[in-house]
Amino acid sequence: MPGTERDERRGDAAGRHLPVLLQRCVDLLAPALEAPGATLVDCTLGMGGHTEAVLEQVPTARVIGIDRDPEAIALASRRLARFGDRFVAVHAVYDEIEDVVEEQGLPGVQGVLMDLGVSSLQLDEVDRGFSYAHDAPLDMRMDPTTGPTAADVLNTYDEAALVRILREYGEERFAPRVARAIVRRREQRPWERSAELVDVVRAAIPAATRQTGGNPAKRTFQALRIEVNGELAVLERAVPAAVAVLAVGGRIVVESYHSLEDRLVKRELARGATSSAPPDLPVEPETHRPYLRLLTRGAEEADGAELERNPRSASVRLRAAERLRPTPDHVLREIAAQESAPRRPAASRPAGGRPSSSHRPQEARP
Repeated sequence: MPGTERDERRGDAAGRHLPVLLQRCVDLLAPALEAPGATLVDCTLGMGGHTEAVLEQVPTARVIGIDRDPEAIALASRRLARFGDRFVAVHAVYDEIEDVVEEQGLPGVQGVLMDLGVSSLQLDEVDRGFSYAHDAPLDMRMDPTTGPTAADVLNTYDEAALVRILREYGEERFAPRVARAIVRRREQRPWERSAELVDVVRAAIPAATRQTGGNPAKRTFQALRIEVNGELAVLERAVPAAVAVLAVGGRIVVESYHSLEDRLVKRELARGATSSAPPDLPVEPETHRPYLRLLTRGAEEADGAELERNPRSASVRLRAAERLRPTPDHVLREIAAQESAPRRPAASRPAGGRPSSSHRPQEARP
């Protein structure tokens, strides 16, 4: 689009994005942010809607906003400039939250918010290639300055690797058929455009299946986006790191949009909210008591009013927890062991962003 029009759209963040479950997120976080100088880390700043609401409604709070997308950083910074030094933006991937908090000179924070998945900014910028509804270059990088694109994945992964990511990240029933079609098509010419991918996927899916469930390419696009951006690997590191920087009394709120994300979030919050003592012990040791308290009963979903206001909230699952006490040493050792355990080799080069730290989480001080 012309430069002037793009600049105008960048400057109108509030008009371009409706944050999902906005008031519910603020209400869950606010009790932990009431002390002067309390700090929230918005791990997925996007266009700044959640951060703006917190800064408006909780005058004692300041916010550190993290995003890997330079365009989001620029747009949100313009939107939030009126709050002065109560807001600071950091260009990073959110699994680097421990490094970001340390660089800000803080021993810990009182709130963490994660609004996962692809942002409205990325979906609405047609030339980013995230949407199967518009023809665009097959990019899909959340940070368009670094890392392999979706076209790189389609043009270089072998068939088995494509099957794996389509099954694991897209939950695609017909992954072998789609992967085979992708490989056959690239033997004729390299992958470049999203509309071509939509057509090939549609043709690979059985006709009877195509009648329901929306666009048959949506699962392939989800899988590619997750792979290009390393989303699940980042989230798996980020949730324990976020808990680690929470001071006692601090709260974490996470909004997920598909079952793969929600499972990882549920697992980590449940670890903190469950006694780690063997079930046959007659008395629970103090060191094995839960260090988190769940603030939601299961995963909360959008109600009818939210769905009418914001159709993109249809798949949201919200979970929240409060830190009760420091994480016990034996749990920290367990987390560190999981982080250092050998993993199945990745099928691709690392996704973009600064190198993520994998050191043992350092406990936030109350």
